[in-house]
Amino acid sequence: MDAVGQPPDADRPEPMSAIKANRWALIVSGLAMTGAGLVLAFMLVFATQNRERFEPHFVWLFWTNVGIASLLALVIVLALARLAIRIRRRKFGSQLLLKLTSIFALVALVPGLLIYGVSYQFVSRSIETWFDVRVEGALEAGLNLGRSTLDTLSQDLAGKTQLAAERLSSLPSQRVIDSQPPLLELERLREQLGARSVAVISESGNVDTQVGGDTQRSLRAERVSSSWRQDARNRGVMSLIEGIDDDDTDPRIVALAWMPDRSFSLQGRGHYLLVLQPLSPELVRNALDVQTAYREYQQRSLGREGLRSMYIGTLTLSLVLAVFGALLLAATLGQQLARPLLLLAEGVGGVARGDLSPKPIFASHDELGGLTRDFAAMTQQLADARTLAERSTQQLDSARARVQTILDNLTSGVIVFDRHGLIDTVNPGATRILRAPLSAYTGQPMAAVPGLQELAQSVSDRFKAYASDPEPGERQQWQESFERPLHDLSDPHEMQTLLVRGADLPAGAQLIVFDDISELVSAQRAKAWGEVARRVAHEIKNPLTPIQLSAERLQMKLESKLDEPGQALLNRSVNTIVTQVQALKTLINEFRDFARLPASRLATLDLNELVGDVMALYGHPLESGLLALRLTPDLPPIQGDATLLRQVVHNLVQNALDAVQSAPKDNTLAASPPGDLKPAGGPGMQVELLTELRRDDQGRPLTVRLVVRDNGPGFPDKVLRRAFEPYVTTKSHGTGLGLAVVKKIADEHEAVVRLRNLADPGNPSDPAGLRGAQVSLSFSKLSSHPTQAMPGDVSNIT
Repeated sequence: MDAVGQPPDADRPEPMSAIKANRWALIVSGLAMTGAGLVLAFMLVFATQNRERFEPHFVWLFWTNVGIASLLALVIVLALARLAIRIRRRKFGSQLLLKLTSIFALVALVPGLLIYGVSYQFVSRSIETWFDVRVEGALEAGLNLGRSTLDTLSQDLAGKTQLAAERLSSLPSQRVIDSQPPLLELERLREQLGARSVAVISESGNVDTQVGGDTQRSLRAERVSSSWRQDARNRGVMSLIEGIDDDDTDPRIVALAWMPDRSFSLQGRGHYLLVLQPLSPELVRNALDVQTAYREYQQRSLGREGLRSMYIGTLTLSLVLAVFGALLLAATLGQQLARPLLLLAEGVGGVARGDLSPKPIFASHDELGGLTRDFAAMTQQLADARTLAERSTQQLDSARARVQTILDNLTSGVIVFDRHGLIDTVNPGATRILRAPLSAYTGQPMAAVPGLQELAQSVSDRFKAYASDPEPGERQQWQESFERPLHDLSDPHEMQTLLVRGADLPAGAQLIVFDDISELVSAQRAKAWGEVARRVAHEIKNPLTPIQLSAERLQMKLESKLDEPGQALLNRSVNTIVTQVQALKTLINEFRDFARLPASRLATLDLNELVGDVMALYGHPLESGLLALRLTPDLPPIQGDATLLRQVVHNLVQNALDAVQSAPKDNTLAASPPGDLKPAGGPGMQVELLTELRRDDQGRPLTVRLVVRDNGPGFPDKVLRRAFEPYVTTKSHGTGLGLAVVKKIADEHEAVVRLRNLADPGNPSDPAGLRGAQVSLSFSKLSSHPTQAMPGDVSNIT
């Protein structure tokens, strides 16, 4: 269905082949019907000249006319039905055909009806003059008079018979002789009625008593029909005329009346009184003569009605032929006039469906032919324009695809906001950097994305501030760095630094492009602190040796010249100077090591074996239970520098041991988080070092993890956010370079180092309920060549 709910071909014109076939069908049917009408018209003219010859066939000719007219009406109905279907389907040109058909039909119908009415009156009156209407009226009057006379005689006899029956029923009881009523009474009754015979009939129809006339002739129907007896009993009396249509019988009137059983003491049964009265032969003969004459006149006048019907049918047929011809002419001319319009309609429909192929031109020199030529030219121009537009669209799509490919592969994040500040476009880089499903929030403000409320507010404020004070002659763009916490990670204190660049787009849209510069900032800070350490070591190391030598020389020169208390004071002062100089040298060496950390030399090594070598230096903590190991056996070897990793393990373990010294004595190591192993030690254990293997969904080795946890005081928030920066420490005697060195070595090994505090299992949301800290390193560079295991099992060293 199309947009307006019509069938797809509702406005599509019919093919020209179908139009030609329909036109030929109409022409052939019209010629056939016209020929039949001409034949009937010739027969009509010939019949008027030879009435006696065609008089017996008038009825046949009449029904033939009716059949031809019916066929013509059927053709017209089919044509109108086809036109109605075209109009219902909204075929182009249907309204024009309807208008032409209506006009031609009206032009033919109005004069035709006028002529038909005049001809009908003329034919009816002319045929009536061919016959004597007064004779027909006289015959009908004589026939009605005879019928009325016979009916009067019959009703009169019925009335007299009923009165006689009542009189007989009311007679007093008399002696019944042989169960018969008195014959004298019946004879008297026959003479009074002038009847031929009178009889008493039992309920079963048998004649009990009869007087007058020939018994066998008068009552040859000894048993009167039961239906007639029942009607006489219900109505009291019945009468009929017999023998009027039969020349062999005497015409008579028969009356039958019901006599109740109280008469004649007939043992409780009723009887019927039957009276037969003859009719006058002359009266019957006159009535039959009138009836015969009327029948003959009707037979002769039948030809007159057929002739009149044939004339009227022929006139009706002529009217139908005229209307049919008008409709046929309207259809033919309408199709001829509508052909160029149908061509245009077909072309317009094709253009509407997207078909811009060359269109046919109507071969005519009038305005309609020119219109089809102009339409064909316009269609060709549209085809050329569409080809150009498709080429431009393809180029635009190609350029858009290239831009989209660049955005998808761009490491920077890109977000486009519409004029209402809603997210319109994001690239995968933005989702990766912000670690949020931005695509799911398209059409919503960035503040609706969890964890990006602060960033969204900062970006909005920066756009507003820049728009309120733009630099003249510069583009509307700005650049600024933002720092935000990564709340979605397991470490809620990790911070992310973003470098955001914003610009205004046309139509009020806005664009931001941002990069995660957290690693860059951290590297810049580490480099700056390394440069500071190098300069400090250089500037401080040079005067330390002269200071120490000067103090020792003063001790040597002055010790013999002072008394014992003075010597003691001198020795304490010199020892203090030498001790502090050695401490400064140690600090300078740490600065130098941080500033000039040697490049890592990666080789295949066993992390469990490396941890065992370092733990040999911590015999006392292992023996006392202050330190416990839980090493996963059969770890895959990793790629690493053994010297640097020993320093990492040493720094982490030493920091943990230093932290537990300040922890409350009742602290126990917090339960491992989900996915970690449970502690192997008891309540006295303070530091745990473990290794484990992480696998992917297919069970393949993914990372080897080194974890050091303690139950010390943990990291304060301000330290935890910048724990890997140099000189950030919570110890009074520390330099704050331990974790910075660990971070630098981890970066050399492409390992991931993470810090987090261990919360109190009983109250994990209470910041004051910290139960220690944990540092983990995840090594993803695994070696496929296993190393030779060290003798002994290091997984149970305590």
